[in-house]
Amino acid sequence: MNRAEREAAVRRIMQESPPRVPPELYADALRRGRRMLRRRVAARRLMWLLLCAAALAFTVWAVTARPWARPPSETTPPLPDW
Repeated sequence: MNRAEREAAVRRIMQESPPRVPPELYADALRRGRRMLRRRVAARRLMWLLLCAAALAFTVWAVTARPWARPPSETTPPLPDW
């Protein structure tokens, strides 16, 4: 198919009337769109909840374990009285 034939085919398609859409298609699309939106909102809320739970768990661990404090030195034994 050369360029002129392709252009002619495109012109024929553009001049035709658009195909008729079934009337129930709008309601189906609307219902599916709402369901997708609800799922997306629920997934986003779940991700925020998991992020907040992880931050809280990390904070509780950091407060109880105190990873920034140095552990006591165990390399030298305590000195007896001199």
